[in-house]
Parts: sequence; C-alpha cells; structure tokens
Amino acid sequence: MEEALLPLTVTSDPRPFNQQLSELPDPRCVLEPQDNPPELAPALVCALCCCFGIIYCCFGYRCFKAVMFLSGLLSGALVIFLLCHKEQVLETQLSLEVSAGIALGIGLLFGLVTMLVRSVGLFLTGLLLGLTLGAGALLGTEPIYQPPSAWVPAGGLVGLALLGALLTLRWPRPFTVLGTALLGAAVLVACADYFLEGLALGIRLGERLQALSALPPLCWYSWVLLGTWPALGALGTLAQWKLMTEERGCHTNVVSSHQQRHLQLLRLHQQEAKWHRTPSGVGLCEGSYLHQLPTNVQSPADSLAPSYLQSLQERHLGPSTQATAHPHHPGPGF
Repeated sequence: MEEALLPLTVTSDPRPFNQQLSELPDPRCVLEPQDNPPELAPALVCALCCCFGIIYCCFGYRCFKAVMFLSGLLSGALVIFLLCHKEQVLETQLSLEVSAGIALGIGLLFGLVTMLVRSVGLFLTGLLLGLTLGAGALLGTEPIYQPPSAWVPAGGLVGLALLGALLTLRWPRPFTVLGTALLGAAVLVACADYFLEGLALGIRLGERLQALSALPPLCWYSWVLLGTWPALGALGTLAQWKLMTEERGCHTNVVSSHQQRHLQLLRLHQQEAKWHRTPSGVGLCEGSYLHQLPTNVQSPADSLAPSYLQSLQERHLGPSTQATAHPHHPGPGF
C-alpha cells in the first residue's frame, strides 16, 4: 500500500518549514582581508590626511594660522581640480597633471588669503562646520528618511554651511574649536573607511545627495565608523579647551609678573624723585619711608647699593655742606 503524500505548499519564505537553518549573513558585511591591497599613492595621501586630521582635532585653535592655511589650500585645490578635470575649460579637456598644477597654484593663493585675512578664515571654518554636520546628518538619517529629490539634501547642506559661517563670525572661539574638532574627526573616519571598506561611506554620501532610492543597507562596521565621528569630535573639543585653559593661565601669570616689575620700577622712580625734592633731609625721608612699610615687606630702595646712596648724598649736598658735615680739626701744634 502506497504511503499518503502530504500536500506541498509553496511560500516566499521557507524558514518557517525549516527553523534549523540560520539566516546567511550578507557577504558584503563580512570583514575579510582584501585581495587587492590599496595602491601606494592613495595610501600615502590617506596617511597624510590622517596627520592633518589629528592636528585639526586636537590643536585646531592652538595652530590657528596653520589650520586656516590648510583649509584654504585643500578646499580651493579640490574645487578647482574638480572643475578643471571634470569640465572642459576653453573647449579642451585638460590632462590630470595640468589640472593638478592649476588646482595647486590656486589652492596656495586661497590658503594665503584665508591665513592672512582672519574673517575669511573664520567664514571658511564655519562653512566646513556646516557641511560636516550636514553630511553626518544625511548619513545618519538614512534608515528613517529618504529625500524626494536631490534639491532637498543640497539645500540643507547649503543652509547649514551658511548658518555655521555666520555663527563662527559672531562667536569665533567656541565655533572654531567645534568646527576644527568635528572636521578633524571626519577626516580620520574617512581615512579609516578607506582602509577598511574602500570609502563605502563616501560613496553612500554621494548616493544620498543624488536622492537615489532602493539603496542596500549599510553594514554594521559602517555604522560603527559613523558613530565614532561624534565621539572623536567631543574628545577633540575637550582637548582643545584644556589647552586653551592652560595657555590662558600661563598668559595671566606672565601679565601679573610684568605688572609687579612695572610697580617696582615705579616705586624706584618715586623714591628718586623724593631724593631730588628734599636734598637736605635724605636720611629723614629714608627713615620715614621705611617706617611706613611693614616689617615683612622690603622696599625696592633697600636693594640699592650703599655706594649709590652715598653718591646721591654727595651730589645733592654740595661741597659746602660736606665741609660742614666733616669739619677740619687743626693739629695740636696750632
């Protein structure tokens, strides 16, 4: 007798019929050594950017001039390079080397302007602060918000950049510290993203700016890298405030020492003026001045040499007074 066969049911999800099989992980999100190691030139550029990121994050306000020069140089060179390399200039397509040379020259000029003109440097720092915050917000809101068109993220980035520039011009110190710390942290995260997953966050940012739909979700280590950005920014801000506090304390000590030295010189000048006004009462003035001071406080005039005081007495008393003060005693023969 043949066994009765159970009816078969075709479903889109076979997991309820076989719970022992676990869900296979996404092959994109498995960390494995890369088959093709990164090229030498991009790796060196990325390592150099790591050094710049550390300087920005920890010493942005301390090295203000250097940071302004680097910001102007990199921003100007990047914009000009993209314009020359991607677009046709004078109806000719420029080569990579020519585009890089033109971008470097204009970037150096723009870096000098941002370093020498303080308002331009602060405006650029505010712009970079707004763009960094906008890029982080655009990546962080991917699971919950999809922009309907490319104008929405572009307008948001421009608005945040202008707002950051105006706030930095109004309150330079706190927003310069915050902007340099967040920008340095973003550069460090981008370098780690390059070595780890080949700039996956940068590619996703470009896709979000284009408002592309049906994008695959980010891997877990991409979210970890994105989460380290505000943490590194907060640590950089605290480090810069600590350095600013120590520098302010040292400056206060130097100013107070200069003031004390100026007061001592002023007292010496006042004492010399008293000697010039009352030449016959030098001893009385000196005694009265010493009696007015407390016993534990030493007058600046006490540090003067006795020979200097004696020369002052001889100069102001004159020869006649000296003869009176030291009379000539005749000998016993007279």
